[in-house]
Amino acid sequence: MSWFDYPASSSDPSAPPRPVSYGHPSYGQSYGQESAAYGQTYPPAQGQSQYRPPGVAASFPPGTEPEIVRIFEQTDSDRSGYIDAAELGRVLSTDGYTPFSPRTVRLILHLFAENQTDPTRVGPAGFVKAWRALKHWQTVFEKFDRDRSRTIEQDELRDALFSLGFAVPPQVLHMLVSKYDSTGQSMSIGYDNFIQCGLIVKGLTEKFKDKDLTLTGSATLDYTTFMLMILPFIIA
Repeated sequence: MSWFDYPASSSDPSAPPRPVSYGHPSYGQSYGQESAAYGQTYPPAQGQSQYRPPGVAASFPPGTEPEIVRIFEQTDSDRSGYIDAAELGRVLSTDGYTPFSPRTVRLILHLFAENQTDPTRVGPAGFVKAWRALKHWQTVFEKFDRDRSRTIEQDELRDALFSLGFAVPPQVLHMLVSKYDSTGQSMSIGYDNFIQCGLIVKGLTEKFKDKDLTLTGSATLDYTTFMLMILPFIIA
């Protein structure tokens, strides 16, 4: 199955297909690349305290901004060393926008949880990645919300997602705007729904790319793999 157009065919029919581009690098790194593996424990940066709630050996990636450490520690109200949906929802409701919906919060946890067998909470490493990504996406949203209406239209959504590293086909863009339109006329989407779109596009593209071993824009999936790939984004 394929969600991406094949590259233009070569004049030589026997030539192998050229690799597909899954968008372009976003803010200085290859698309989907992480600074370190999920679940890895990091030593504290020089001069940085290590956050270790009772019974939890957790620490932050080197170079983590002190402000993010402070936010995590304040948000982790039960001192478990993890941020759950209720805690994450509270801290994300203080950014000046309409509070994120529970579905958006669950999608954030699903994508950034270090332990994918328990995508209901994030530790320090996952929280840092999520916080940085959301702040970057907020900056992108504000850039493309040119009329300051706190909504963006389909063409703006295309450009915004492309700036994040996602080359989304027009048919998919239309489906996203139709689904998440905040006007009732399939014209524009608000900030919370923009984040949902970004999370879904990011998550599904990365999962598909993992199966597209030759980067041709095509992959063979069995039924169980397909369902496990798609369903978390539907039922979140």
